[in-house]
Amino acid sequence: MDDLKYRLAPAILLLAALVGCTEKQQSPEDLKEKTAQATARAKSDAKAVAEGIREGWNRNKPLDLNTATRDKLMSLPGMTTGQADRVIEARPYNDPRDLVTRHIVPQSEYDRIADKVTAKQ
Repeated sequence: MDDLKYRLAPAILLLAALVGCTEKQQSPEDLKEKTAQATARAKSDAKAVAEGIREGWNRNKPLDLNTATRDKLMSLPGMTTGQADRVIEARPYNDPRDLVTRHIVPQSEYDRIADKVTAKQ
């Protein structure tokens, strides 16, 4: 995140310079407020970009049934709260198909998530 801060600094300085180059002379307080607002927007945008990158890195990785949180399990297609809780209670898993053999999810639901889960030892 510090690296992102350093990359945004030139953009913020440029924005501040552009705001200062308007025809109408602005008071220091107006300039300070506009710079603060621009910085807040840049910070929010940078945070969204960082979260998007993090999500993108993890999107194609299968979810480990032995370590996934309840929220992560709930992100699987068709996974209910009860099923997520049962997945956690029935750990550890040797194979993702254990979800079906242990009657945690039906075969039809497993078919939807089979390529999204793994069971690491």
